[in-house]
Formats: sequence, C-alpha cells, structure tokens
Amino acid sequence: MNEQKNDKKEQNNKKNWYYLVAIIILVIAVAGIAIWYFTTGKQKENDNEIAYTELIKKIDEGAIEKVEMTVGSTSAKVKLRGEEEEKNAIVPNTQAFVELIQTKTLEGNNIELIQKKQNVLISISQTLFSLLPTIMLVVLFIVIFKMQGLGDKGKVYDAETTKSKIKFDDVAGLEEEKNEMLEIVDFLKDPKKFNEMGAKIPRGVLLCGKPGTGKTLIAKAIAGEAKVPFISMSGSEFIEMFAGLGASRVRKLFEKAKKVAPCIVFIDEIDAIGSRRTSGNGAESENNQTLNQLLVEMDGFDTEETIIVLAATNRPEMLDKALLRPGRFDRQITIALPDMKGREEILKIHAKGKKFAEDVKLKDIAGDTAGFTGAELANILNEAAIIATIKDHEAITNDDVEDAVKKVTVGLERQSRVISDKDKKLTAYHEAGHAIVSSQLESQKDIKEVSIIPRGIAGGYTMYKTNEDKYYISKTEMEEKLIALLGGRAAEKVALNDISTGASNDIEVATQIAKDMITKYGMSDNLGPISINTEKDPYELQLLGDKFGDAVGAEVKIMLDNAYLKAQTILANNMDKLNKVAQTLMEKEVISSEEFESLIK
Repeated sequence: MNEQKNDKKEQNNKKNWYYLVAIIILVIAVAGIAIWYFTTGKQKENDNEIAYTELIKKIDEGAIEKVEMTVGSTSAKVKLRGEEEEKNAIVPNTQAFVELIQTKTLEGNNIELIQKKQNVLISISQTLFSLLPTIMLVVLFIVIFKMQGLGDKGKVYDAETTKSKIKFDDVAGLEEEKNEMLEIVDFLKDPKKFNEMGAKIPRGVLLCGKPGTGKTLIAKAIAGEAKVPFISMSGSEFIEMFAGLGASRVRKLFEKAKKVAPCIVFIDEIDAIGSRRTSGNGAESENNQTLNQLLVEMDGFDTEETIIVLAATNRPEMLDKALLRPGRFDRQITIALPDMKGREEILKIHAKGKKFAEDVKLKDIAGDTAGFTGAELANILNEAAIIATIKDHEAITNDDVEDAVKKVTVGLERQSRVISDKDKKLTAYHEAGHAIVSSQLESQKDIKEVSIIPRGIAGGYTMYKTNEDKYYISKTEMEEKLIALLGGRAAEKVALNDISTGASNDIEVATQIAKDMITKYGMSDNLGPISINTEKDPYELQLLGDKFGDAVGAEVKIMLDNAYLKAQTILANNMDKLNKVAQTLMEKEVISSEEFESLIK
C-alpha cells in the first residue's frame, strides 16, 4: 500500500510540474505575441508615419480629410486631402486630440473622425503584457512553493507489496557478509529476543568495497528478504542547488522511517553527503549542513525505535570520522573481491537461462578470472551470450567466453582499422618485448595470448593468466611487474633504436606502482617504512620537510630507471627470441600461449 501511495504521489507531483511548465510556456507565448505586436507588427507601419507636430500643423492648415482611431489606442490613421495613401501617427493624448478635431470641425474645417472599437485579441495581449511582471512573480512564488515538497524523498518498499525479487539465495560469493545481514534481518523480525538478552540494535551498517563487488545487491536482497519496510535513497539525491534542502531531506527521510518503524533505511553512495566537513563556504557549507543533520538524526533515535541505517560506499576513507564512530555506524563490513569458489558460485547464478556448449566449464572460467568482481563476471557471461548470438552459434562456446573476457578487459576488437607496415612492426616488437621480458621473470611468465590486433585504445596487448587469488603482493613481484611493463618501450629502443607514444599507458601504470611502493607500502630502502597520503591530507608531504618531496621523486625515478635497464638487458640477451616472436606476430597477428612457448624454447 505504501508503495502504491508513493507511486500515486509521484504521478501527482509530475502533473503539478506539467501544469507549472504549461503556465510558464503560456506566459512566454503571450509575452512573445505582445512584443511582436508592439515592435515587429508596428515596424511595418513606421515607413509611412507623420510626426504629431506636423499633424497638428496640417489640421490647422485644413489639409486633413479623415482621421481613423481605435478606442484606447495611441495610434491613428490620417488621410490628407488630395492624397490616396494614408499616413500613421502617434497621438500622445487621444482625448485632447479628439477635442481638437471636433473644435476644428465646428469652425468649418470638415474633418471626418472615425473611432473604432479595439480588437479583442489585441486588447487581451496588451492587458497581459501589462500584467507580465505580476504573472512572473506568481510563477516564481509557485516554483518556490513546489520546491518545499522536494524534501520528501526516498522510495518505501513495503514488506508485503515490494517488487524486489532478489533474495539472499541470489547473492553468491559473500557468505560472511550475508551472515552479518541475516543477523540484522533476524533482529528486525524478532527484536524482543535480543532485548531480553540485553542486546541493543546496531544503529548503522556501512558496506565498503570496490565498485561491482555487490554492495547494492546485498541491500536489494535485504529488501526482498526482510519482512519490514525498506526505504532506499542515494546520496546524490540529498544535494540540490537550493541551500538547506539537503538537511530538509535528511529530516523528512528519518521522519518517514519513524512512522513505519521497524524498518531499514538504505543510503547508496553515502560519500556524496558523508565526506569530511570543511570550513568552506557555498556548496561545501551546504554539504556540511546535510552531514550535520545526518549525524543528529542517527544519534537521535529513540531507544524504542527499531531503525537500521544501511549505507554503501567505495570510498570509506573520504567519510567524516564522526559518522564512523560506534552509535552511528556500529559495523563496517568490507566486501572483498570473490575468491575462486565465490566466482564459480556467481557464474552459476548468472549462467541461469543461458545455453552453454559442452566445452564450457564455469570452474575454468572462475580460475581464469582472478581479481574480477561479481559485476564483471555477470558482464562477461552476458557479452558471451551476445557474441554467440551474433555468430549464430547454437550455444555459448568457450571461444565466445574468451572473446568476451578480452572485450571486457582490453576493449572492442578493431579489425577494420588500417595499419601501416611501420606501425605494425613497431607494435609487434613492442608486444613481443612485453612477452619476452615477462617470460624471464618468475612472477610474470604466465603468458596467455599476445596480439597486435587493436582493441579499444590499445594497438595490441599481452594477456596474462590470472588463475591465482592473491591477497598480498611482495616487493619482488611489484619490481618484476615494473620490468614487464617497461619491456615494450625497451624493445622499441633495443630492436628499432627508437621510441614511440605506444608505451604511454605502460609508463603511467608503472609510475603509479612505483609511487605506491614508496609512499603507500614503505618499500623504499632509503626512505624506509613510511606512508604518505596526500589525498587525505594535502599538507602531509610538507610536514615531513621541504626536501622530502624531492627524495620521494628521486626514489621513484631510480626505481623506474632500474626496471627499464633490466628490461633492456633481458632483451639484449634474448634478441633471437624477440625477433622470432615479432616476426610471427607480423605474420599471424595473434599468438597463443602454446605457440609462444614453442617459439622461445
């Protein structure tokens, strides 16, 4: 019932806005007609106009034969004796002008005076034009009045009429997280059992994790699982151009929650309103007010009210500390990337309703997609189904899945792009450089495919096998990653004695890894274990001394220079393999892992 009422209310609000837009359009139309009439319409008459002083002079001379006027108008048509064409005149004082003509007629100067009634449309347009400022003020008042209702936001999903079909069974790879949520659902279903034990209801639960890991999905599952009302609202909906509206929406959201308690309030992307408070003005001040109101509301629940605030964010470091303290968000659940078993379960859910060939094994796909999120896995199967349909396959084959993985991770294949022989050779040596260097590094040697077919923005790619879930990365692995990334640029230098812009993305990624190793993971031998987060505190680098920033830059350069030198050394020692792989790429364009292994043996 609540959902139906909300839908009806939204429809009424839409109708009201339509009426408001219609009024504005009508006002603009009337103003346009009036302006046209008093400017463009009259401009045509200005070509044959007689001045008022000259008109009086002609009347005194008896040269006027006929005067035609419209009641209420300041314009007149005048016919001079002996002339066929009428002239136009502007009369400042119509009453005095009429009396002058009547006086001259009595004196024997016969002037025919014709007074017409004013046209109804012209009269209305003139009246509306004069009332235009008043109408605009009324419209502005209506707009301001309507804006007061914008504070009432948030969709309410009733326990009985909710349209959400997602249940906890539809959420895979998040068993611990689901157990946490089940506790909250049980608390809402039977709070008396927990109260008898002396347990207090958690005020808020913050879901943290990378985009696509399933934060919103869990919230939707609660909407379908819990037998209590579920109020959903995104963080961006609190922010508007009108000052104070964000705080008003927070108040009305919790007023609505108190009326339907026990319930769950879900705020998606809470970092839009929950970021750290500053002393700024304007938009920052408005965000501060909205956050302050949220803090007050979360801290001001009555003990009898069973309301749980569920929020999701992929940037927990941006949130204000006051929002994260116990009593507001009591629990913080980090939703990590799924492991191999979790990926297989996720694939099973998204494989429902799809036809697969016998060579497709979901376990193998799960093994080759380490580090993928649930959303990416769902996208891969959907893209595979699309590719299979386009190729007129009876079922989704393993090749379709492989193409889908490449499409999602690297980009769309561009077979139609015309590439010159020079660019083709450059790309072949660049990708061969990545592959050869990686084959000589223990942590990077699992080559899956090397290609010089353009995909997305890349002119070619070297794909690695990702069949192992890694929760920690060692310094050696990161250093070898730098060497592999710079292998393409090194191959250009060693084999062609030239360098190109094709390595720009490799250098960008390598530089970021080197900076993270020094400023985030404390892997510098000279600077030691130190962490610097300039995003969190822009002045943190300055606090460590004026020369510390120079030292960090020098360490990054040394790390990248060493990696580049090692990549060139590896290629110089394996020039025959580099030439062989590059030549094969120019001939075949794509080399599989088996072909690559046979080439370098």
